[in-house]
Amino acid sequence: MTDKNDGLTYSAAGVDISAGNDLVERIKPAAARTARPGTMSGLGGFGALFDLKAAGYTDPILVAATDGVGTKLRIAIDTGEVGQVGIDLVAMCVNDLVCQGAEPLFFLDYFATGKLDTDSAAKVVEGIAEGCARSGCALIGGETAEMPGMYEGGDFDLAGFAVGAMERGRALPAGVTDGDLILGIESSGVHSNGYSLVRRIIERAGISWSDACPWDDSTTLGAALLSPTALYVKGALGAMEAGAHGFAHITGGGLLENLPRVLPEGLGAEINLGGWELPPVFTWLRQEGGVSEVEMLRTFNCGIGFVVVVPDEASAAATAAFEAEGQAVHQIGRVGQGQGVATVGAL
Repeated sequence: MTDKNDGLTYSAAGVDISAGNDLVERIKPAAARTARPGTMSGLGGFGALFDLKAAGYTDPILVAATDGVGTKLRIAIDTGEVGQVGIDLVAMCVNDLVCQGAEPLFFLDYFATGKLDTDSAAKVVEGIAEGCARSGCALIGGETAEMPGMYEGGDFDLAGFAVGAMERGRALPAGVTDGDLILGIESSGVHSNGYSLVRRIIERAGISWSDACPWDDSTTLGAALLSPTALYVKGALGAMEAGAHGFAHITGGGLLENLPRVLPEGLGAEINLGGWELPPVFTWLRQEGGVSEVEMLRTFNCGIGFVVVVPDEASAAATAAFEAEGQAVHQIGRVGQGQGVATVGAL
């Protein structure tokens, strides 16, 4: 029996401050490699500093975005393969920022768990740093919360916060007009939306994350579904300089609900569903789950992770900007009179 006179400690209550300090020290090199013009401070302070003037802006407008990874985390936790979900976290935020016409400048993360596993947490944050480095975005701060009783076993949750900037008057979408071309940039897989449906389909199929992937026998099902969200920032910044009128990040809601966010009143989009090949992962999910075409288009990216609305004369340069980043581009439709998204052909 514990004597009531024995002194209690925070560690005995389930929170290890030393582990948190060890994590900060371990991830400092990863954060340091994301430094860019404007970075003023490293990890460890009470707040993070960034110099917009040093980043090259004269009359900046700030743009902020926040997001998470959703239930894709469940697969990462269950498989123990947590090293790439940090890339997803960054992508979900910075891909949104650039749709507003902003260059992502810096990123902060929030990692919450019941009991801190330094090795696992470090892998996650190193993935975040990798995503930041690929996006030209500095990882300048974050928070690690150890909350016993809130999360079971090795469970954890993630949230990301990105801040970007643009010169005043350069916000997107702008100038979208009847006849503009719609380019679809290929996704790298399911990205970070629709995983509650994915997990339900997997459960009904009676297979596990360690089983061979049904559409790619060179890997496991878990590894295939953990392919990280593509980062579209660098291609989008190049397309913006080429004269793109608008961008849409194809997340929850798919093409049907995200593309209209770029279109002004009175204009719609016609999308040719035969303009690209449905990737095998989506073909399998559709068949195994008996998912309708409309439900596929509202839930998943279906192979198009990012959309560019661009005038014909700028399409070649915009295409080249994404291809320079190794991302395939398809001409998938046009802007026209109407509203919403009309589809022709079939997936």
